[in-house]
Amino acid sequence: MDATRRVGEDDGVNEDPRAIIAREPMHRRQLLAIAIATALNALDGFDVLSISFASPGIAAQWGVQKAALGVVLSMELIGMALGAFALGALADRLGRRPTILACLAIMASGMALASVAPGVFVLSLLRLYTGLGIGGMLACTNAIVAECSNAKRRNLSVAIMAGGYPMGAVVGGIIASTLLAATGHWQSIFLFGALVTTMFIPLVLWRVPETIAFLCYRQPADALQRINRTLTLQGRAPLAALPAKQATVRRVGLGQAFAPGMAGVTLVLVGAYSAHMLTFYFLMKWIPKIVVDMGSSPSAAGSVLVWANVGGASGAVTLSLLTQRLGVRALVIGAMIAGAVAVGLFGQSGSSVLFLSIAAAVAGFFTNGATAGLYAVIAQSFPAHLRAGGTGIVIGIGRGGAALGPIVAGLLFAHGLSVQWVAAAMGCGTLCAALALLSLRYRETPLA
Repeated sequence: MDATRRVGEDDGVNEDPRAIIAREPMHRRQLLAIAIATALNALDGFDVLSISFASPGIAAQWGVQKAALGVVLSMELIGMALGAFALGALADRLGRRPTILACLAIMASGMALASVAPGVFVLSLLRLYTGLGIGGMLACTNAIVAECSNAKRRNLSVAIMAGGYPMGAVVGGIIASTLLAATGHWQSIFLFGALVTTMFIPLVLWRVPETIAFLCYRQPADALQRINRTLTLQGRAPLAALPAKQATVRRVGLGQAFAPGMAGVTLVLVGAYSAHMLTFYFLMKWIPKIVVDMGSSPSAAGSVLVWANVGGASGAVTLSLLTQRLGVRALVIGAMIAGAVAVGLFGQSGSSVLFLSIAAAVAGFFTNGATAGLYAVIAQSFPAHLRAGGTGIVIGIGRGGAALGPIVAGLLFAHGLSVQWVAAAMGCGTLCAALALLSLRYRETPLA
């Protein structure tokens, strides 16, 4: 059959397969693809925080000062921002599946090479490189889940996928703490990450086909055959011809997001997201080093970070459920204020691992809950025609705050400030974010 034929030529009109996917119950192969994407997001959660678990050993082995360690902890966050822009755009041109495979190759090789890095400079470059794959993966998994789900379950599927991130940090953190206790070598964390990441490559090749939505949109030469293969495996009737190709939609540029009437909204959102991420990633990146400096072992320090992510996963779920009854902006502002207080109290918790774990869990609960809700606030602050592009711009630019968090904390430590003062200062980031959201002219609108 000629792959260039279109619906409406000779054979009559076929229903657009995207409408079929949106309307009908999900097949087990769709559910499996969503489950794999969730697992990939969990892998991202471990990969991002692997440097945090390893940081006490790195500092001890190479004599890294806290200011320099802050830079090391931020490198993959910078890479994530670059990867989300570059590889996310590549996924819209080449496809979600090949981009995911490329991201897995980058992440696996970056983790493996990090385990044999000869010094802090090379390790920093490798973390930047690994971050490229992590950022691209985050963009791809979101698209995969949204395009494999039906309309009824799409929001739930995306929420489940997002929950994979802190759960990966929890499970990976338990394993990292066990590895540190068993081997005493921080390199074992990166070797484990490289091994698990590599194992996902054949799984994606085997069970994650290119999405029907992408094939309908881009329509490469073999699009019809690939769509029909997927539809047949899902127990659906194949197409006689491709749907009409849509005109290419121009990407939202900086000019549109900062045009009169939108500039104020965009600036407030960029500022709020950046400030909140500064606090959030201070907490997630510095916990192990802070706890070790208080006299605990690296494995015990890793367990404190695990509890921070247990709290984070719980906070995201709790806030998501509360949005069914309460306004999301008010919930986010409240969580941010509580999070700022909780981060400050973490610095006052003393050296007890039990008290530090409780304080970290509470701080993770509020800061990650606020993060989950903030994405909804961002989406609902833009009109429909700017929503996707505007959200990408806010998150892309705002990731600078994520990279600055560990660096600023490292500089404050290097200038002799105690953990009590540093935690209080870094908690002000999410407090400023709450104040910024209070100034936002905002009205909740449906996302459809």
